[in-house]
Amino acid sequence: MLTTIYKAQLKEKEYVAEGTMAFHFEKPAGFQFRPGQYLDVTLLNPPETDAEGNIRSFSIASSPAEVDLMLATRMRDTAFKRVLRTLPFQAELQLEGPMGSFTLHKNASKPAVFLAGGIGITPFSSILRQAASDKLLQDLYLFYSNRRPEDAAFLKILQQLEKDNPNFHFIPSMTEMDKSQQTWSGETGFINKEMLAKYLPSLLGPIYYSAGPPTMVTAMREMLMTAGVDEDDIRAEEFAGY
Repeated sequence: MLTTIYKAQLKEKEYVAEGTMAFHFEKPAGFQFRPGQYLDVTLLNPPETDAEGNIRSFSIASSPAEVDLMLATRMRDTAFKRVLRTLPFQAELQLEGPMGSFTLHKNASKPAVFLAGGIGITPFSSILRQAASDKLLQDLYLFYSNRRPEDAAFLKILQQLEKDNPNFHFIPSMTEMDKSQQTWSGETGFINKEMLAKYLPSLLGPIYYSAGPPTMVTAMREMLMTAGVDEDDIRAEEFAGY
């Protein structure tokens, strides 16, 4: 697949959860993408670098319908992330893409079930924002696992998207509420077969999409296979080192 190299200016940056920032860029002229795709981002002449280099891959968290491009990431203590955090507005970065096929299937009669852990929410953020914009009639389910509400990027936005889209069902779950300062009335514990069965009409039939840390993605695949889900109905994207 051919990709194109663009330059883009930073317009805005914000914390969207503890330790997680979103960066809004001016969308380059002619840039088009499908929700769920990703970009390679290159820092231009950064003031510092390290062995991990000046390029990172990021899923696009905004939808094609939005004016800007939004990327979100955990802010680890690396040279790349330190430079990104302190970038001045109007600073230019190089974008290459879009890339990837982690996109919504076209058969609208088959529900989509998204299984997200942590920053693995980003491709689903794009897909769900676009689905609301398009008033998509397809049934969409998002199971979103975090340690605490404080760690869950886009939590309030996703809750609003569920209100805006009657075909979208949002099931966030927290695994370490004993370490949270907030109250929580939703699901707790890791995503498992019992949690899926509680909300899905049937475990067999949907297309499953899993994104998050490699250990989580592996666990989700094993859980689905054990439940009898066809391997062809499972799609995954690992987010390592974020």
